[in-house]
Amino acid sequence: MEIKTALKFMLISTLSFACMNAIVKHLVHINAFQIVFFRSISSLVFTFGFLLKYKIPLKGNNQKLLITRGLVGLTSMTLFFMATKYLAIGTAVSLRYMAPIFAGIFAVFLLKEVIKPLQWIFFAMAFSGVIIIKGFDSQMDATGLLLAIGSAIFSGFVYVIISKIGKSEHPVVVVNYFMIISTIVGGVLAIPYWINPVGLEWGLLLALGVFGFFGQVFMTKAFQVATTNQTAPLKYLEVIFTVLFGVFVFSEIYTLWSLLGIALIITGLILNILYKKRVENKQKHQV
Repeated sequence: MEIKTALKFMLISTLSFACMNAIVKHLVHINAFQIVFFRSISSLVFTFGFLLKYKIPLKGNNQKLLITRGLVGLTSMTLFFMATKYLAIGTAVSLRYMAPIFAGIFAVFLLKEVIKPLQWIFFAMAFSGVIIIKGFDSQMDATGLLLAIGSAIFSGFVYVIISKIGKSEHPVVVVNYFMIISTIVGGVLAIPYWINPVGLEWGLLLALGVFGFFGQVFMTKAFQVATTNQTAPLKYLEVIFTVLFGVFVFSEIYTLWSLLGIALIITGLILNILYKKRVENKQKHQV
């Protein structure tokens, strides 16, 4: 029953994120900083409202880490939005999902965590997917690839910072800092490139934050009702939904090489999640 509920929540979450990705791709003519601004300010309404409703202090306990998390998250988000202008949206999302690999590498040096030999094999499998996409897919744009991998690197660093924050901060406080920083910085940097939205574009830009917020909420709900190894692999449904949007909405063409590369990335990351959880469970039983 728990897995069915988690699946329902993750379907809503991943479809919400896929809708957000599709909107970003549709608004390809609008500068990434302006998209960051609208994505953040519309989410800010929800996070501020939540914190005020439940009387949770906005300031948090560790401002330095919260601000660092916000700036790093902002960088990752901006690079991803930039990448969508050069890549098929499904490919960009798949490359961004390399973040856990970089998070694992950063954790070795910053948090003194240990990566098991088998995990390195799974990481290598995912990296081989990137190599296949770049080496054999003639449609792959080098600039887009670098931007997407850069987004994944900064996203990996976000994971490490969140791990460092731990349970000392309410999750919505962390997200609220991220949204405030992204709104301010995105808004300022967007000024030289600002394009006044026309008609439906206003609704689409504001919908970015709505889809992003509900994607986060239902993903959190899914992790709360089922175990991590049951829920985490379901996150990659976002890639499938986004590829389908790309094919049927934007008429994107995915070569067999690009689909093979995407499949290797997802498979390597899912195997890493399952193996990591298995090791953690084994260690708990030994204690």
